[in-house]
Amino acid sequence: MSNAITTRRHAFAPTTLGDLLIIAEDDAVVGIYFPGHWYPPAAADSGERVEEADDGLISTTAAQVREYLEGRRTRFDVLLRTNGDAFSEQVWTILRDIPYGQTTTYGAIALALGNPQLAQRVGQAVGHNPLSIVVPCHRVVGADGSLTGFAGGLDRKRTLLALEEPAEVRAARLF
Repeated sequence: MSNAITTRRHAFAPTTLGDLLIIAEDDAVVGIYFPGHWYPPAAADSGERVEEADDGLISTTAAQVREYLEGRRTRFDVLLRTNGDAFSEQVWTILRDIPYGQTTTYGAIALALGNPQLAQRVGQAVGHNPLSIVVPCHRVVGADGSLTGFAGGLDRKRTLLALEEPAEVRAARLF
């Protein structure tokens, strides 16, 4: 067993989608949560509160999220750590591979995991993704293309998908 001391801390970063709770542990970001998030961490699991400007990792993460929300960034380059169970980690790895501007379905992820019957379990793992936006769970939609549950709220999911919508798709819409 390791005797390593971890330094968990958090800050609130103002964005166009509300003040995001960003949690870091040592050199990795371990949580990004929207206001009103369905599955927020317990206060005791967030660590010490710091100011965004006083923590290089949190500040960099917040800046990258803001750049993404402004349409100036499509990828993130901060170290992430999710610490989930084996199944959730598999799902979150697949989420990381969904290209910017594209979507997939819960069923497609279940199929990629080798069992189409796992779609509901995939949905649970997607909903418990601790790294909103940077692990793009918003890119997962229902089998019919409908917007289904999003721990940050469907309005935010709609906003994120609209932000990523390819110009040619936007141009082809009638309204």
